[in-house]
Amino acid sequence: MLDVNLMGQRARRAARTLALASTAKKNAALEALATALTEHATDVLAANAQDLEQARAAGTSAALLDRMLLTEARLAAIAADVRAVAQLPDPVGEQFDASVLPNGLRVHRRRVPLGVVGVIYEARPNVTIDIAALCLKSGNAAILRGGKEIIRSCAALTAVIRDALSAAGLPADAIQVVDDPDRALVEQLLRLDSYVDVIIPRGGAALHQFCREKATIPVITGGIGVCHVYVDSAADLGKVVPIVRNAKVQRPSVCNALDTVLLHHTIAAQALPAIARDLLAHNVELRVDEQSLAILQAAGISSEHVVPAQPSDFGTEFMALILSTRVVDDLDAALEHIARYGDHSDAIITEDRTAADTFVAAVDSAAVFVNASTRFNDGGQLGLGAEIAVSTQKLHVRGPMALRELTTYKWVVEGDGHIRS
Repeated sequence: MLDVNLMGQRARRAARTLALASTAKKNAALEALATALTEHATDVLAANAQDLEQARAAGTSAALLDRMLLTEARLAAIAADVRAVAQLPDPVGEQFDASVLPNGLRVHRRRVPLGVVGVIYEARPNVTIDIAALCLKSGNAAILRGGKEIIRSCAALTAVIRDALSAAGLPADAIQVVDDPDRALVEQLLRLDSYVDVIIPRGGAALHQFCREKATIPVITGGIGVCHVYVDSAADLGKVVPIVRNAKVQRPSVCNALDTVLLHHTIAAQALPAIARDLLAHNVELRVDEQSLAILQAAGISSEHVVPAQPSDFGTEFMALILSTRVVDDLDAALEHIARYGDHSDAIITEDRTAADTFVAAVDSAAVFVNASTRFNDGGQLGLGAEIAVSTQKLHVRGPMALRELTTYKWVVEGDGHIRS
């Protein structure tokens, strides 16, 4: 049986080495990894084919099979992403908040890696490389556990990663994988507080809840949440449909996709029919409250894809071409609704600066948008480069977790024989 405790010991030793590695050496390892992904594509794709064959036999959905699938083109894109990480600024060693105290002590804070990161994720083998690249560049070791559906793919990819690390003169144990589907090993990893500094789950609500309940290590949760767009009474109608369409339709299965549209009652009769016609043309199912339904019926919009909303439809992250709508009395009512259901990505469409400022101040979510799609809550889109996850909590990071968010800091104090009186 796999010895998770031993993996933790090895990861901790590797983390100490990585923390001292130069940017040039880490970038060389990333370049070696990108090259190796192409050179070993045959082995990786063979392992992936075995995972897919087993998944098909088990009746896995077409959508999940697509997330599991690796191809030569997808591996080439993953390799390009690794090279992009190598081009990002290295946060490790950054000095900030420097000062000289009245007693002459020179102090500053210096950015350092978190240490050992445990990442538990579901059936997306590309995540294996994404995490490895970000952890390597930020000086962290990682212990990975992918979904049981992709256990062979993860093992093959991790072998490529470890070979690339060794070739670059870095410890192979900086990246390890729990390649046994036994769920008991996941629970062991979640309790490995002697060696693992933080757990990052990537998957659905059930996975996040499982990690929170079982872990004795800090868990950074996120990537789940109900996303809202509020159409204010002062909205520019020309902006409403494009924003709503983009937020809902572009990639409906991701965490920053739109789930609920709230409309001020004075603009709903103008905005909602336009939204409905556009989304129905994109095969979106609309789950609407009573006022929304009356507005759509009055506008002559009738479809099997327009159905009365149930109470649960306003607290559900759909991850599909489904959208709920509700007409509200005013901005305060919209804020009350979002306070109850939101914490991820929430937007207002308005030309009223006061309303926008009130919304931004009052909505307690990881990212708040004014006249922009919720789809921008993404590390790459916000100028951070690649991301490991999107955190919806407040400690120690919120929003997209990129390289800097995989670090902490230490205080450095320099004196000249100073002693405390």
